[in-house]
Amino acid sequence: MANIDYLHGQAVGLLQQLIRIPSFSREEDKTGDVIEHFLDLQGIKTERKLNNIWARNKHFDPAKPTILLNSHHDTVKPNSGYTRDPFDAAIEDGILYGLGSNDAGGCLVSLIATFLHFYDRADLKYNFCLATTAEEEISGVNGLELIIPDLGDLAFGIVGEPTQMHLAIAEKGLMVLDCTAHGKAGHAAREEGENAIYKALTDIEWFRNFRFPKESEVFGPVKMSVTIINAGSQHNVVPASCVFTVDVRVTDAYRNEEVLDIIREHVTCEVKPRSIRLKPSSIDKQHPIVQAGIALGRNTYGSPTTSDQSLLDIPSLKIGPGDSARSHTADEFVFVDEIREGIEIYIKMLEAIV
Repeated sequence: MANIDYLHGQAVGLLQQLIRIPSFSREEDKTGDVIEHFLDLQGIKTERKLNNIWARNKHFDPAKPTILLNSHHDTVKPNSGYTRDPFDAAIEDGILYGLGSNDAGGCLVSLIATFLHFYDRADLKYNFCLATTAEEEISGVNGLELIIPDLGDLAFGIVGEPTQMHLAIAEKGLMVLDCTAHGKAGHAAREEGENAIYKALTDIEWFRNFRFPKESEVFGPVKMSVTIINAGSQHNVVPASCVFTVDVRVTDAYRNEEVLDIIREHVTCEVKPRSIRLKPSSIDKQHPIVQAGIALGRNTYGSPTTSDQSLLDIPSLKIGPGDSARSHTADEFVFVDEIREGIEIYIKMLEAIV
């Protein structure tokens, strides 16, 4: 790769610029400006909606399938354990320090560099759509989800998150359910009322023991955990309602809606999901992009963490430089060489299919 040194230098320099600008979720306008300006200097036309910026390759052809390259430029807020300036972006002994350097700055700039590598090519079998998005850390509605309708038809996506450049071929979805068992109030000393706690216990026992018929090859069974419960007002009153919360981690064996329907068929309580937006996602292990990664010695696995993959209805692969274990930690960092490796592996994987 003749231009890898140039791409690597551009990527590291861009990441340092981004780190120096606070970009907490919903406050990413300034980093959005930097990304826009960077792409403009490369002669690339961009589109923008709020703090989301996207671009297409120079010879975009609507007749060809399109690959989405996506990562985010928002960050969490620095925690109290920082001993360094989280916005300093210093490089020491090959390590780039700073808030968002690992999650997901290294991934973002590596994907931007990869997009630059393919941008001018006229001989591609695929188009490329680069989407640098906001509000990932809070699963916000004004991030990737906002612009999906603007991106057009997409064949599959590569989502940049720190995976040590291994292949996360599946990701669990998440539903939080607010459940209410309804009874009838009465005096505890007399045979009055219908105790909502007892009704809730029956349903809670079902949540504890039920096993969904289909199981994921990657994750195994869907996991449900009752995590909060609240009922009653005073010792001598039979409670008329009992409210409890269930955390449901949905595997790629089901859609969120299917799991919700099954739950409602089996319990008597009222079940209200807070959201069904955060969907399970996956890509077939035999998909050419996965096979290209495997051919480069990359491992496949199922990711326990949620990302913008959960908002996509297309096959998607989560992969990026950095280590998920460093995300949201004090004195966050990414190795400069990890960014180089990220660019190289992204390009080699995509060269194998485009």
